[in-house]
Amino acid sequence: MLYLDYAATTPPYDEVVDSVAEVMKKFYGNPSSLHKLGVEAERLLLKAKDIIAEALTVKPSEIVLTSGGTESNNLAIKGTAYQHRGRGNHLITSQIEHPSVLEAFRELEKEGFRVTYLPVDQTGQVVIEDLQEAICDQTILVSVMHVNNEMGRIQPIAAIGKILADFPKVIFHVDAVQSIGKLKVNPRELGVDLLSASAHKFRGPKGVGFLYRRDGLLIKPQLVGGGQENGLRSGTENVPLIVGMAKALRMATENLDEAIRHKYELRTLITRGIKDEPAFLLTGSDQPDEMAPHIVHFCFPGMKSEVVVHALEYHGYYISSKSACSSEELTPSDVLTAMGYDRDRASSGLRVSFSETYTVSEISGFVQKLKDIVQELQPTARTTRGER
Repeated sequence: MLYLDYAATTPPYDEVVDSVAEVMKKFYGNPSSLHKLGVEAERLLLKAKDIIAEALTVKPSEIVLTSGGTESNNLAIKGTAYQHRGRGNHLITSQIEHPSVLEAFRELEKEGFRVTYLPVDQTGQVVIEDLQEAICDQTILVSVMHVNNEMGRIQPIAAIGKILADFPKVIFHVDAVQSIGKLKVNPRELGVDLLSASAHKFRGPKGVGFLYRRDGLLIKPQLVGGGQENGLRSGTENVPLIVGMAKALRMATENLDEAIRHKYELRTLITRGIKDEPAFLLTGSDQPDEMAPHIVHFCFPGMKSEVVVHALEYHGYYISSKSACSSEELTPSDVLTAMGYDRDRASSGLRVSFSETYTVSEISGFVQKLKDIVQELQPTARTTRGER
């Protein structure tokens, strides 16, 4: 079995599982309690924040613990909009954001905020000139993801940050769920004010994440109650998962340069195999450094994505489809549609995402099996396309 769906979730490190179990057994106190068990739990909590902050080269006080990427995105976006609506009601995001971002903006639109959804070019990149034109005196927030979760395009976050430096009233949020632990991420160097992360994307436990919030930046809490996380996120902290998240992030970033290099090597192996097969169409940029090292996305026009997914699953290879169909009619991907692809191509997307732990031999075996399967499915694809 070869799991190739790391962009969806990742298997936790064995050491992380052991740490979570140990903390659950031995350090079950409430971090807010004044007795010894509470103090021990709080000490673990603070240590975890230190580790996370060190990985991002930020201050521990700038880390807000959450339940994951969705909560972090909602806290950043809604918290900014509500806190600063007195100085403007215009928000900017892109057309290819994760649903936890897009749905948050759509809710804010219903409440009277005006939202600009930036288009992307055919490689999936936000066009800087469009962003510059969209900014006005009412703009209070720009939210652009770092790595697109569907097809792996890296967005020009540093360039956007540099532009927004000239607009001190505009707050910059980045959904970094697909880049933390996969790429080098330094919020200060990128010019970012708010940055979201989720532990299960970098081999940590599910149900925990964090939001980087630049010191001094005010946002309105979305959960109120006990006042934890300096009042920004009430609720008793899940110490075992938080400790597991910190351990996973430290492990993911310890040898990051080598991991990135190896994953780009594996990515090149996959992309060459896809380019060799005429039935496939590679998605994104042709420049490797503009694409995330752990994601390859391609289309098989005329073929339902889930057919390929299940055919590979039968042979022990697990990839994903971001255009899954709930009926006989192909449902086009919103991301690929935004990139200008026609319905046929936008309905046949397939995503391969992987770990640096895999070998060239393992990935070569996957590429060969993919080629074998496409030969088996070609007649069906031609019939679907109406070819004679």
